[in-house]
Amino acid sequence: MDVNKVLYISQEIDPYLPDGPLGVFSRKISQGIQEKGVEVRTFMPRYGAINERRNQLHEVIRLSGMNIIIDDSDHPLIIKVATLQPTRLQVYFIDNDDFFMRHTSGDLETDVQPENNDERAMFFVRGVVETVKKLRWEPAVVHCVGWIAALTPLYLKNVYNDDLSFRASKIVYSLYDNRFEGTLDPRMQEKLAQEGFSPEQLASLGDTPVDWIKLNKLAIDHADAIVQSVPDMDPELIEYARASGKPFLEYPGEENFVGAYYEFYKSL
Repeated sequence: MDVNKVLYISQEIDPYLPDGPLGVFSRKISQGIQEKGVEVRTFMPRYGAINERRNQLHEVIRLSGMNIIIDDSDHPLIIKVATLQPTRLQVYFIDNDDFFMRHTSGDLETDVQPENNDERAMFFVRGVVETVKKLRWEPAVVHCVGWIAALTPLYLKNVYNDDLSFRASKIVYSLYDNRFEGTLDPRMQEKLAQEGFSPEQLASLGDTPVDWIKLNKLAIDHADAIVQSVPDMDPELIEYARASGKPFLEYPGEENFVGAYYEFYKSL
């Protein structure tokens, strides 16, 4: 396929949060693919720990203003953007006062308020998708990195599958070992059913609270392709990905992983 535009939906991106493996990976892969002449856009949550002034975030008024309804509650969508120097990569931030609070500690909302993580993930994914639609952008590849982006394949393949921006997109999901503790809200399946998803589409979640393994399996179920983005990944998920029969890229190592991902994208 012609890889002319790639959308990255990432849980975090260096340097907007303190250095971490996932954030560094997200930055390197998006910058590396852009350096190959591909048009790239990247999205991440606007966590409260991000210093907006230092990182020069500013609100994009024409993209903000939509309300996203989750479990019968309205949540205003605010879009902010920054430019990652020196590559001038555009990074968009999904913001909302209900899910991403203003604070100065280094703790993330996903850790200090885990009870909202199911709705936080739903809001983040829907916010990204609605923003890309407003941008009238049609990515050839949508690459999801981190569990907060794990619902993206479900939404794109079942709610937005006929949308002009995404109907030709290939959805790639990264298996990454960024676990969350415990389980998500016991009503998560009910909330997703309110979004219009059928029991068949949510089958891998089962009837009990959703843990990290189940959430990753749901992403695998609806993605077009899976990549192993770390050397040591849960063997249950590796086996599940292989059993799906979908294109699967094993961990390519640290040396030329950008080239390996680029060739993988082109093969889809």
